[in-house]
Amino acid sequence: MHFIKYIETVINIISCAIVVYGAVISFIGIIKTEFCRLKGSYDIIQLRVIRADLGTYLLLGLELLIAADILQTILEPSNQELLILGGIVLLRTILSYFLNKEIEEIDDERHEHPELFNR
Repeated sequence: MHFIKYIETVINIISCAIVVYGAVISFIGIIKTEFCRLKGSYDIIQLRVIRADLGTYLLLGLELLIAADILQTILEPSNQELLILGGIVLLRTILSYFLNKEIEEIDDERHEHPELFNR
C-alpha cells in the first residue's frame, strides 16, 4: 500500500507541473499578444487560442488529479474522499464540455478564415 501512496504523490506532482507549464506558456502568449496590441496589430482570435490551450493543460492536469484521487480513495475509502473525487470529476466534465465547444468554434474559424491563423 505504501507503493500506491508513492505513485499517487508522483501523479500529483506531474499534474501540478503540467498545470504550471500550461500557465507559463499561456502567460508568454498573452505577453506576446499584448505587445502586438501596443503595435496596433491586436488579434482577438489569438487570445481565444491561448485560452483554449490553457484549458487543455488544465484539463490534463485535472484528469491526472482524478487518477491520483482514485488511488487515494482505494487506500482510504471514506465518504469525504468520495465526495472530493465526485466534485473533481464533475468539475472536469463541465470544463471539458465548454473547452471542447470553444475548440470546435476555433477549428471552424480556422477552416473558414485560415489567413487569420497563419500570422
